[in-house]
Amino acid sequence: MPTHHLPAEQATATQVLSRATPPVLRIEPGDRVVVESLDAWGHLERQASPGAVTPYRFPDRRGHALTGPIEIAGTVPGDVLALRFEAFETAGWGWTAAGRLDDAFAHSLGLAGTDPAWLLWELDRDTMTGTNQYGQSVRLDPFLGVVGLPPAEPGEHSTTPPRAAGGGNIDCRELTAGSTLFLPVTVPGALLHLGDGHAAQGDGEVGGTAIECGMTTTLTVDVVRDAPLTGIHALTPSARITFGFDADLNRATAEALGAMLTWLQRLYGLERKTALALASSVVDLRVTQIANRTWGAHAVLGLDAVGRA
Repeated sequence: MPTHHLPAEQATATQVLSRATPPVLRIEPGDRVVVESLDAWGHLERQASPGAVTPYRFPDRRGHALTGPIEIAGTVPGDVLALRFEAFETAGWGWTAAGRLDDAFAHSLGLAGTDPAWLLWELDRDTMTGTNQYGQSVRLDPFLGVVGLPPAEPGEHSTTPPRAAGGGNIDCRELTAGSTLFLPVTVPGALLHLGDGHAAQGDGEVGGTAIECGMTTTLTVDVVRDAPLTGIHALTPSARITFGFDADLNRATAEALGAMLTWLQRLYGLERKTALALASSVVDLRVTQIANRTWGAHAVLGLDAVGRA
């Protein structure tokens, strides 16, 4: 299995999703890739103090600082990528910012008109802990916030909202090492983009950012033609996961649950209402993120949740 290395450089970086962006690497299905990425904002230097402005990869910042795109040879719309995340290594520092937007959500929390709050984190990759300037320590559980393909439509598309077609800014904390994310191919060659490293995040990403950090990601990229679902879904070491994305959290939840019902039907040969009855006992619904205009929900079915008598 060939292993490719893709550094985080100006020549390998982009901050939009577009099918017209030339690939920076071409691989074959089954290849392994080691991908470096900067933090979401593309800081080129460590912040010396909370909120300090340092040089960015893109001074006219428009979206996430991503690495890619990576062309997967021979892939066409209708194929499904299987992205097996083998390892995540964080940079030695990260940051979190909250209360940056003066919107209806901030008003509902009583935060209107206040300055943003910043946390700077020292990330210890040996102990897998992060410590902020207040001395508070959290366990690291790293993953990538953005894993996605460009929309089929021409033009430059924002990296902010996740999309049912192509994924992108999914921000699902379940997709740690050992997980496989299945992404339906949207354009010839797939054109995979990676970035937005998170050292740790709670479900919801409620403050708008996680512990944002640079990341080195090792993954194997394959193509499957027998995926259990046509939409975005995932397998972790402990669960099956389906996703929903919509500006209305009710619709996002229904999308995630509906996909899980389809999976249950295929696993156990059930009628749809019977699948819903079973899901009510064994499926967890979680808010993936509320930070990206398009909200995310995911349904979780433990691999050992349903046994046989």
